[in-house]
Amino acid sequence: MRGPLRRPAWPATLLACLLACAALLLPRAVLAADAPRIGVMTMQPGEVFFERFGHDAIVVVDPHSGEAVSYNFGYFDPTEPDFIARFVRGEMMYHLVALPAAHDLAQYRDAGRGVDIQWLDLEPAQARALADALAERARPENSRYRYDYFTANCATQVRDALDAAMGGALKSQLAGRSRGNTFRSESVRLARPAPWMWLGFDLGLGPYADRPLSRWDEAFIPMRLADSLREARNSAGRPLVAYEEQLLPHRIAAEPAESPRRWWPWLLAGLALAAAIAALRRRPRTIAAFALPLWLLCGLAGALLVYLWGFTVHQAGWANRNLFLLNPLCLLLLPGAVSLLRGRVPGRLFRPLLWTVAAVAALGWVLQWLSLQPQYNLPWIALLLPVHVALALALGRPPRSS
Repeated sequence: MRGPLRRPAWPATLLACLLACAALLLPRAVLAADAPRIGVMTMQPGEVFFERFGHDAIVVVDPHSGEAVSYNFGYFDPTEPDFIARFVRGEMMYHLVALPAAHDLAQYRDAGRGVDIQWLDLEPAQARALADALAERARPENSRYRYDYFTANCATQVRDALDAAMGGALKSQLAGRSRGNTFRSESVRLARPAPWMWLGFDLGLGPYADRPLSRWDEAFIPMRLADSLREARNSAGRPLVAYEEQLLPHRIAAEPAESPRRWWPWLLAGLALAAAIAALRRRPRTIAAFALPLWLLCGLAGALLVYLWGFTVHQAGWANRNLFLLNPLCLLLLPGAVSLLRGRVPGRLFRPLLWTVAAVAALGWVLQWLSLQPQYNLPWIALLLPVHVALALALGRPPRSS
């Protein structure tokens, strides 16, 4: 006879293991359910000049009410005292504003600008810490920050807030990598649809704008930050971006594509102008009619570059070597140009000044090759140096005696 039947022990063991796992996972599930959802909205470039570089904001979705709040770092108050003077000096103050995400999207919908959102896979504690920090910072007494176009703008504020919530893990992944972009290349590229805007950036930026940027630094462009977030990892090693979705379609011109900047077309233009000046050397009044507006523009632009360097906090405009080409001394040539237009002989200082302007432009070309911190202004050297030299040769010789 066999003894009494016994139930095998493995079902009870399995049940005990499941209960133990549930006990371990339940607190995490409760924490995750209680944590807000965090997303990064990226707005595509618009058509107004201050919209050319795109925009972004952090969206926080309350886990209980489902309310979505957009934390937007891009607000300023033009009615503040001394607003224009602060803007010129580079001392602009911007604000973080918390508003319903639907309201924030309305203006981009009306402008035809596309908006995408990246939902982030943050640890529950990180998501709550980020939401709490944004809510505290959005209080009126805490919302202001010193704006800098390259280092403290709407995108870098989003980047820094995410990095703080992740305990520095985002910066550690981006700071050591580079795609070779610079402040100048990104600014000129995105401003390209507005010729006056990209010309202003290219002429106004000094050597500070030509150092290769890390992925961390190039995140001053919202679209670049979105690219880097796609490649980043969270604290557990999973992709930081859980998934993306399009909130609004982009209905206007797309972001300008990257393209290499070539200097030789500028050289051809400069040589052509120099050849035309040489061909007209026996017609000084005609040359003066061309030189007068050129010297006026060069002199005023040079004076502005001096002001940016010496009297503002715009570090990206300091030590600008375009000053060798946009020489404020050109303003002193204007009376001589007027004399030539009237058929008179310019004053005694006209010819020495003319050769000085040409020599300083040539010195800028030499220093371009000797500098330890080069500035990418070869196109402007190629365009303006031949013209300055040609004007000196055509107008800088003493009149022949009869």
